[in-house]
Amino acid sequence: MRKGSGSAKAGLGHLADRIIENAPRVPVRDLATLRRQFPGLGPEELADKLIAGAANSSSTVGAGIGAVAMLPVPPAMPAELAAEITAVAAIELKLIAELHEVYGLRPPGTLTQRSAAYLTSWTQERGVDITRPSTFNGALSGPVKRELRQQIMKRTIRSLPNLVPFLVGATVGAMMNRRDTKKVAERVRKDLRARQVAWNALPGLPPLEQPAEPLPELPGGLRP
Repeated sequence: MRKGSGSAKAGLGHLADRIIENAPRVPVRDLATLRRQFPGLGPEELADKLIAGAANSSSTVGAGIGAVAMLPVPPAMPAELAAEITAVAAIELKLIAELHEVYGLRPPGTLTQRSAAYLTSWTQERGVDITRPSTFNGALSGPVKRELRQQIMKRTIRSLPNLVPFLVGATVGAMMNRRDTKKVAERVRKDLRARQVAWNALPGLPPLEQPAEPLPELPGGLRP
């Protein structure tokens, strides 16, 4: 029993490491790009669009895994489950980063530092408070990475009751992922809305630094 518990913990740790490694590779659109792509929309309408798009992408991932699970002999199900967790994490990290752009609350720092801030936001399901730098860790140093790893493992454990029942089929898998992504997004959005900076009050922000090796395409067909 102890051996099984240790294996599960090691597996969760590996997943957390993968999510941390992927975070700086998630392409994020800055506010100027989003406004060009969705002309005429205000902050709330734009946030609605982003959340709906991410929820659709999460549901696509859930449907694919759910359909595989219904096969007579599901191939490498633990690997399929790991793929779903990391895929949904990438989708939700992109969404959280772009919601910070929409609400005028871009965290300061480099690409790596912002990625760490968004990882913290994702695990805690609240926005980054850019007025209090001490509330988020701006660099993936050894201690910070260990702390994030623990937070991600805890968050993954919270999600497992929705992911473990493999024989759910495509429809239910899609529905659960859509619901969970919307839930995380609305919690972060509520927090960001309370501290929103109006677009006309924003200083001239430079374009966001893009990853040197971006993820080729986010799961569910969600593109940069």
